Order: sequence, then C-alpha cells, then structure tokens
Amino acid sequence: MESKARPETEIPGITIAGEPRKATASYTHKSISPRLSEINAAEMEKYIRHLALKSYSPSTIRTYTNEFFQFLAILKDKPAETLDSNRLKDYLQYCHQTLHLSDATLHSRINALKFYFEQVLGKDKFFWEIPRPKKPVQLPKVLGEREIGRMFNSIKNIKHKAILFAAYSAGLRVSEVINLKIKDVDSERMQLFIEKAKGKKDRYVGLSILLLDVLRAYIKQAVPKPRVYVFENPMNPGQQYSVRGAQKIFQQAKDNAFVNKNVGIHSLRHSFATHLLEKGIDIRYIKDILGHFSIKTTERYLHVKRETLVNIPNMLDELNKSFNLEW
Repeated sequence: MESKARPETEIPGITIAGEPRKATASYTHKSISPRLSEINAAEMEKYIRHLALKSYSPSTIRTYTNEFFQFLAILKDKPAETLDSNRLKDYLQYCHQTLHLSDATLHSRINALKFYFEQVLGKDKFFWEIPRPKKPVQLPKVLGEREIGRMFNSIKNIKHKAILFAAYSAGLRVSEVINLKIKDVDSERMQLFIEKAKGKKDRYVGLSILLLDVLRAYIKQAVPKPRVYVFENPMNPGQQYSVRGAQKIFQQAKDNAFVNKNVGIHSLRHSFATHLLEKGIDIRYIKDILGHFSIKTTERYLHVKRETLVNIPNMLDELNKSFNLEW
C-alpha cells in the first residue's frame, strides 16, 4: 500500500508531487506505467536493461532501481534526461531538507543517478559538480572471543552451527556462506573456493579442520542430502539457504548466549579479521583473505600493524583449543 503523497512543492525546474516511500516490487512496463509518465517509464526500462548488461549483482540492481524509481516518480511529464546539474542539486537539497533522507540513503540515490546520467546517457563526469554528504567514519562492531565461544556452544542444531562456523572460520560474508557449493569444499588442499563474491572476484580461503569435521557430520545426517549447495533450503532442495535464515540463526545464538551487542551476522567477519590482526597477522594477508580489492577497504576498520607472519592460524581452530567447542 502506497503512502500518501506529500503536498506539492515547487523547486526550480522540477515539480515535487510527493515521493513514494515504496517502489513496486517488479519494474516491468506494466508496473511502471501507472506511476510514471510514458517517457520516464521508457527511461526506467532502459536503466534496468543497462544494469543487467553491466552484470551488476541482484542486490545492487534492486537498490539502484528503487532509488531511480523514487527520482522518476516526482518528475511527472518532465523527461529525466533533460535535467542539468543545477536541477539535480535542487532535487538532492529537497531530499535532504524536506524528505530528511539519511546520509546513507542520499549516497545510494546519488550513485543511482550517477549511473543513469554517466552510464546510460553517456554524460561523462556529469557528477563531478554534484556534492555528496560526508560519510561518517564508523568503527566495526566486533565480538570478543569469549562471546563468540558462548554463542557457538549455545547452538545445538549441527547445520546452524556449521553456518556460523563457516562465517567466522574464514571471515565470509553471509552471502558467501549460503552460496558455498559442495564442490567448493576441497578437503585435499584444505581450502574453500569462494566463487564470484562481491565484485565478482573469486578467491580461496583456508578450510578449518573443525569446520570440515562438522560439515561431514552435518551432511551425513542431513535429510534431504544437500545436492548442490552445502547449506540448502529444506523447503526447496537444490536451492541455497536464505540470508534471512542465516541471520535468524545468528540472532538466536546471540540471545542464547546473552550477548547484548547490537550486531548482526556480518560482525563474525569483522571479528575474524580483528582477531587475526590482534594475533599479529599482517593486514595485507587479511585483505586477501577477506577479498578486498584495496588495502584501504581493510584499513577502514582495522588498526594497521606491521608484523608479518607467514603461517596464518585458523581462528576457528584457535577458538576450539581454548573452548573445546561442542558439535
């Protein structure tokens, strides 16, 4: 159900008829037409096609499409392609001062508009004149080893335990955990193959001895047996477990262990990296393990140290030595 439109507000060159809070779930021509003018509905279709041809991830396509839709919805019959940088500044000022969009949402919207004007329309460097809100420097929220140990020991379901072990043992993103395929587990070389992760970048990470044992036990007793993905959806065999399901498992473990920090499953990745750093592992190795393109990405949430250790311990196995994790 759509929210009520805001009272019409005028800014130079653009009539603001109220910004819909929720975009339609599907951006086919039929769903776009009732909300957008014919010319801007065509621009939306062109936009979606360009995103698909660029092979952007589904989550990026959803985000960009939603943000661009919000922009087009207020233009009425004014063609989006005719706006200049001054009109866009007026619009973004409206988003900030009238709609009170957060800095994060503004960044997302600017990225979506930048893609349209520079990639779809081919207006190179069009956004050089568009200011962005300053991004706050946020430190990662990290769990201590004792907290993680309590959480892991509180989970009795072996599949749930394996999901959390996988996330922490190699610093995996939740999407990488659920997309892990049986063929990606190499017990000979003790490696996990992470295929087409963020930025479509493949990488290898170490396979924990404990995780391998738990995975073998889990697969042995799983009904039905996983066919493609290590963690499959029990209601839809052959398809991966849901991100939401993995998040719920983490939240349940946190509740069971009385961990009160406001963190999600991604904190296991941050904790893994931070714990490695605290044990003296060079940040350059951590960058490669995490799959970051730039060392600056790693430096945003890790204090840089200069020690270099060639033999990198697996953090799940180190934790097991201290807490004798149950499984």
